[in-house]
Amino acid sequence: MASSLTTASAGTPGSEKTFFGHPRGLATLFMTEMWERFSYYGMRALLVLYLVSGGADAATGSQGGGLAMTAATATAIYSVYVSMVYLMAMPGGWFGDRVWGARKTVTIAAFVIMAGHASLAIPGQAMFFVGLALVAAGSGLLKANISTMVGHLYDGPDDPRRDGGFTLFYVGINLGAFVAPFVVGTVGEKVNWHLGFALAALGMGLGLIQFLVGTKSLSPKSNVVPNPLSPAERKSILVKVSLVVVLAAAFYGVVVALGVYTLNWALVPITLAGLIIPVAVLVRIKRDKDLDKTEQSKMTGYIWFFVAAAVFWMIYDQGGSTLSLFADDKTADTVFGLGFPATWYQSLNPLFVMALAPVFAWLWLWLARKNQEPNTIVKFAMGLVLVGASFFVFIVPMNMAGGGDKVSPMWLVSIYMIQTIGELCLSPVGLSVTTKMAPQKYASQMMGVWFLAVTAGDCTTGLLSLAGVDLNGTGIIAMEASLAVLAGFAIYMYRKKVQGLMGSVH
Repeated sequence: MASSLTTASAGTPGSEKTFFGHPRGLATLFMTEMWERFSYYGMRALLVLYLVSGGADAATGSQGGGLAMTAATATAIYSVYVSMVYLMAMPGGWFGDRVWGARKTVTIAAFVIMAGHASLAIPGQAMFFVGLALVAAGSGLLKANISTMVGHLYDGPDDPRRDGGFTLFYVGINLGAFVAPFVVGTVGEKVNWHLGFALAALGMGLGLIQFLVGTKSLSPKSNVVPNPLSPAERKSILVKVSLVVVLAAAFYGVVVALGVYTLNWALVPITLAGLIIPVAVLVRIKRDKDLDKTEQSKMTGYIWFFVAAAVFWMIYDQGGSTLSLFADDKTADTVFGLGFPATWYQSLNPLFVMALAPVFAWLWLWLARKNQEPNTIVKFAMGLVLVGASFFVFIVPMNMAGGGDKVSPMWLVSIYMIQTIGELCLSPVGLSVTTKMAPQKYASQMMGVWFLAVTAGDCTTGLLSLAGVDLNGTGIIAMEASLAVLAGFAIYMYRKKVQGLMGSVH
């Protein structure tokens, strides 16, 4: 998953008690993040299926009660939602650094997420979009700060327990993501959609309780606002935000008054913003005259990785939309005579991550000892080729199901496994290279820049859907697969040039 790992600040241990040999506060953060991921991935497993439920693109025999949207609109909403979660990670980090501090920001974020899921549990399109916005905003606030708090538990970057602590935290992320589709997904898909969303709210509520009860075991650094806003800065920001809100309200008020408002009036601007903001951020950093020649060169090299990552996530994140719709409508829902809901497929990725991540960690070390470990560029190329290959494989069951037949679940199992292997080649490496190539001036902001690659990839998918492109057709699937494979070969063929731009980073 895109949110698997991140970097954090150094700090001091927060407690003498231990959690598997780590500071006791790690248990609090582990459980909080596990429940937050439980709520997020449980709701995400239901999202597209709920949107099409009751409409022409819903699977035969599925329960009603959804919003009866087309598959294209559902895919666009899903893509925009996921992209906004990662886009909000940047302002989320800013709030932690300059307004509330990490601990207070996480507390507020948990309340916002819980309120969002509770809103989704209330029938009605208006409450649905309110809930979606709240979950996206809260997830962004929490994502950027809770991992920072993990770093606060350790005595600086050289603390030998630090990597192990983040590994345990990573297990919590995937454990929550693995369990959620079995609980939230099953209840939501087979019993009642809104009851499923309510279970997601309950999960975040349990995470919030865990966080508040265990807050005394966290580092005091988590309460500190590292770079608080001055009164003048606070006033300036409030004026600018108020102006934007007033202008947006006035504009949409006119659109509604004229009777021309449709959902696209909201989705298209958000999607375009999700593409423009990442480009604007990269351009701003690249053109900063404070950067020396070496830092400028590294930023030029980093753009290669950023574009490659955007292509990767464009395909990868369709696991919850395009693949989910295919699972619901065109994949057999029984194995050895036992039936299961389509949402269970969303547990495959975290299962494969937990199973394969230790294997890959061992593999890279083994190859390194033999002086044969692929460098960062080659790993990126491998990730792109693999995610492209997964969609080439996808074309086979799509053609098999063209006559109305249902295909074996093993097709989707294979596709998710190939994508996870690609993720393990690209995602952890991307996080690492981001920290290594970050200019000193932007060291704390570059992780947010990395998340913007997810935003750009998902917004590309959303824009295609809004433009009327059928993302569930074999033609577009083949085109996306070809794009990823070609991007992988391109970055491999130009590896010497990119390595030259990276300088000493390998």
